[in-house]
Amino acid sequence: MARPATKNEPQKGARKNALRDPRRGGRRFGRLLFGLLGAAFLLLLLVWYAVHHFDWAGPLLANSLRAVFGNENVAKLEDVVYGAEDRVNRLLKKDEPPKAYWHVPGTASAAPSAAEVSRAPVAEAKARVSEVFHPVNPGPALKEWSAPGDGEWLGLVDARHPGEPPRMYKTLLHPDKNRGWAEVFVVAIDLKQVLLYPVLGTQEPQPDSDAARGYQRDGKIPVDRQATLLAAFNGGFMTEHGGYGMKLDGLMIAKPKPRACAIAYYKDESLRIGSWAVLGDSEADMLWFRQTPECMWENDKLHAGLQAGAGLKKWGSTVDGETVIRRSAIGLNADRSVLYVAITNHTSARVLADGLHHAGASDVAQLDVNWSYPKFVTFEPIGHTQVLHPVPLAPGFEFSDDEYLRKKEKRDFFYILRK
Repeated sequence: MARPATKNEPQKGARKNALRDPRRGGRRFGRLLFGLLGAAFLLLLLVWYAVHHFDWAGPLLANSLRAVFGNENVAKLEDVVYGAEDRVNRLLKKDEPPKAYWHVPGTASAAPSAAEVSRAPVAEAKARVSEVFHPVNPGPALKEWSAPGDGEWLGLVDARHPGEPPRMYKTLLHPDKNRGWAEVFVVAIDLKQVLLYPVLGTQEPQPDSDAARGYQRDGKIPVDRQATLLAAFNGGFMTEHGGYGMKLDGLMIAKPKPRACAIAYYKDESLRIGSWAVLGDSEADMLWFRQTPECMWENDKLHAGLQAGAGLKKWGSTVDGETVIRRSAIGLNADRSVLYVAITNHTSARVLADGLHHAGASDVAQLDVNWSYPKFVTFEPIGHTQVLHPVPLAPGFEFSDDEYLRKKEKRDFFYILRK
């Protein structure tokens, strides 16, 4: 006869039933699921923070995902992520007014005095004052939705020649009426006083011939040119995102695409931006060219795809052209005497194109996109040494202290020298 269970000793059958209690198992599964979701959320936050604060994080993540899932799938994922970020911004920042990043003095539009120009003889100084470069202030892109100083040019002084008038000016525009945080930073550069050079990255653009594969790629600005270095900015898309062509030092690195836009520098020292259908016949006279997606503006006319607003996938690889992301572009004024470079925050292709056109460009070509790639830096010496370090155009654009100077860049870029 079995011993009856005492008050404090449950029967074995009761114990087994308790262990099989589906409510207890459900609670355990719920805690596990909640923990996994929390860990995944924290991981996403860490990834987001890294991508937005370290210049190496974005490329590492994107290239790793492409290697596993392919370009098309990663582009769709980027669309989802950027779309979610934009929806969050529109919820949290909907009442946020446009922001100014620097103070523009009331006398910014005035030419410097002879004493400010140089220590040259008075007659020479006066002559230089009369010819000093200063682009016309375009004013705000949207007068009712702008920050103080929008559309007013502020000189970028060469730190090693502080007494000279600027060869470059910067301004900020807010051309998106629905997003006060959509920013277009523009630099205007006097082509009469500077030289523009492209540099091949160690990996991009990829070569498509044996001769091109034999070209030595240093991926940085030559040391012997750094004495007159003013600035540098990013190049164009990777080869896998359009296969756009490039020529450098008379050598065809990658064959041109017939429907692409191109930035081309000629033997007569002129610079042009235009569709390859227009420029292609003069390729033999080009010292170098770099192709981009189809011209956003050409001969002061907006691309039909941007006019239609159909979200064409031309200006962001496989990412929708209307995706709100960080972008960059290059442009020329009508007489090709002023070069414009733009880097942006949270803009669509149309907002970028309109912003650069408003600043004064009649021909516009988009360069690279996504968080880590667009950047524009000037250069200053460290202390009393001749060692240079980059200075960003505006806060929030990631860069390393060796950017373009001592670190070999995997992707192509441009740099600007004093004449």
